[in-house]
Amino acid sequence: MNLFEPKKRITTPLGDPSSAAAPSFARFSRMGWEIKSAQVALALGLLSVLIGCTVGPKYHPPAPPAITAPNYKESTVNFHDTEGWKVASPQEAMIRGNWWEVFQEPELNALEEQLNINNQNIKVSFQNYMAARAEIAEARSQYWPTITANPSLTGSHTSANQTVSSTKSTGATYGLWEFPIEASWTPDFWGKIRNEVREAQYTAQASAADLEVEKLTEQASLAEYYFEIRGQDMLQKILNDTVAADQKALDATQGAYDAGTGDQIDVVEAKATLQAAQASAVSVGLLRAQYEHAIAMLTGKIATDFSIPVKPMIYTPPPIPAGVPSQLLERRPDIAADERTLAAANATIGIGYGAFFPQVTISGTVGVEAATFKDLFGLPSRIWSIGPSASQILFDGGLYRAELHQYEAQYNADLATYRQTVLTAFQQVEDELVATRNYSQQILRDQEAVNSAQQYLDMEMQRYNTGVDPYVDVVLAQTTLLNDQATLNSAQVSEMISAVELVQDLGGGWNISDLPTPKQAGAKVANADYQMQH
Repeated sequence: MNLFEPKKRITTPLGDPSSAAAPSFARFSRMGWEIKSAQVALALGLLSVLIGCTVGPKYHPPAPPAITAPNYKESTVNFHDTEGWKVASPQEAMIRGNWWEVFQEPELNALEEQLNINNQNIKVSFQNYMAARAEIAEARSQYWPTITANPSLTGSHTSANQTVSSTKSTGATYGLWEFPIEASWTPDFWGKIRNEVREAQYTAQASAADLEVEKLTEQASLAEYYFEIRGQDMLQKILNDTVAADQKALDATQGAYDAGTGDQIDVVEAKATLQAAQASAVSVGLLRAQYEHAIAMLTGKIATDFSIPVKPMIYTPPPIPAGVPSQLLERRPDIAADERTLAAANATIGIGYGAFFPQVTISGTVGVEAATFKDLFGLPSRIWSIGPSASQILFDGGLYRAELHQYEAQYNADLATYRQTVLTAFQQVEDELVATRNYSQQILRDQEAVNSAQQYLDMEMQRYNTGVDPYVDVVLAQTTLLNDQATLNSAQVSEMISAVELVQDLGGGWNISDLPTPKQAGAKVANADYQMQH
């Protein structure tokens, strides 16, 4: 008995209503309808149960590593407040929002805002996220029937030499107008479509986390280039001051030589020292220009039209709240991206399991058909058909099983990638903690060396002016002071770079709560959203 038999055939009377036997036929018809209704209800109930089935492994997030330390190892090294940089307290504090504002540099803040709007790499990542969200809608579309309209007009002409039949004339022309509407629906009995939707949702979440990784990378690069430029400006000032001092020394030695109280070798040595300092002062401009061009690119500006004013400054990084190690997994967008990729790989395994089960398709057609257009929409021209079909691969040479093994291997690889990312995250944080602290301590020693070198130069100048030491000793003292000043400046820049990288390694101002949920990732996207408006 066909459970999909149309209602029209059930309720049509089997005899003439005016005859005496009509009531019995009507009762039979009603009984048939009741039987059919019970069968249809049973079929629908069974259908809902089957649709609720989902094959494949249930996803369980990977267990976090056993973190027993209450604080980062390199943040608990004991030294006095006068010995360098320290981590902010309390340890539970976290940077939120615009992390670069912790450096309290208005010009940097303005550049970061421009980067967030105009950076092209960020826009690429944003559009990748929008594409991933669109794929969720593509996967969801399989929940619904596919409906198509296929209107057609067919003309045909019979042969004049064929045998004459009662229905067609020889040598005649016929036409056929058709306007069918076809529908096809594949119920999600085994959860294949649901797993595809989940896979798309988790992939979109991973794409959202990748977007945050890209933002953080670009923002950190800009901050590093900015402090590099300020370091170059300070180095330029040091060299310019050295050039000015060397010029005075050359003038003095030249005057002494002209007066007959000095030696020509002192003039030559003073001139060589000045020329070396001038050459170094010129070469500083190269790196500064390159850093400036890089910032122009990051902020979406043409390098030709972009410039940053010269501002020699000495920076000291602020105490940075590192939080506690157990929070790191919730603060790093790259860890979140890898975990969501792992969830998507698990859903893909479910898709692979679904391929082993039969696929049932319910299709039907309703429409009109007539030989002339005027009769096309008449009641007798109606046509319809409906029925299910099922397909199942009986032999595929092990294709589905091989694909399933491939999906399982990819899941295991993604699991290893996730764990490696976690290990790398802790390594990076500890590296930058020790780097920032050590640079701060180096700066204290370098500053002492600069002070001593300045005292050394002052003493040598006095000894040279009194004729005790030759000018070559003054040159040696000048070179020592310049080298110590350059080393101090380099350490100060390195300390700021390490501070920026520490904030980046801690996840910036991001938190796992900022990641869109599967429902939010699958929400309808307006066309304007694709333009990345800020």
